[in-house]
Amino acid sequence: MSLPRRSLREPPAAWVVAGAPGSGKSTVADVLVRMLDPVPALLDKDTLFAGFVEEVQRACGRTAGEREGSWYDAHVKVHEYAGMTAAAVQIRAAGCPVMLVAPFTSQIRDPDRWASWAVALGGDPVHLVWVRCDEATLRTRLRSRQSVRDAGKLADFEKFAARSVPDVPPPVPHLEVDGGADVAAVTRRLTEIAGVAAVDAGQPTRTPRS
Repeated sequence: MSLPRRSLREPPAAWVVAGAPGSGKSTVADVLVRMLDPVPALLDKDTLFAGFVEEVQRACGRTAGEREGSWYDAHVKVHEYAGMTAAAVQIRAAGCPVMLVAPFTSQIRDPDRWASWAVALGGDPVHLVWVRCDEATLRTRLRSRQSVRDAGKLADFEKFAARSVPDVPPPVPHLEVDGGADVAAVTRRLTEIAGVAAVDAGQPTRTPRS
């Protein structure tokens, strides 16, 4: 028995929610994903890999708070992002939109790298939602959530902020959300973004589901 052949049309969208750790990406993604129709598959880096990363760090004699730096980038982050990219391609190939949630600092700060990564994700449409956060708010959030994963960031916050540039817009096309704003303001902004996406896709807008 053969399956019906899918009609030729634009591939389902890939949404990338990026920004510094602690900027509010997960909150933004949780609201936005409920506004989109069809609802994207949600791939959050911490949800997918947090436990596995801790085991890798333990096996390699590293501390759980080491989530920045050359060792983490070369031995952990590269595989996290490769896995998310491969999963996104597979999901989109099956006809479902996808939303990836992670800092993606290197990808969004280099136009050439962003363009090549968009192709690796399966090509357009790829929508970048960048979550901005001022440094003072970011430091307060990292302290308040009291996660061992933030230990390295807080130990040298100035270096971390210089690396993640949490309040400097990326030099690639993006939709900005103020992660430091109150919930009502963030929801209004995401409603605007979802509305524009729906119009572009020729679909009706929807309100968030509880």
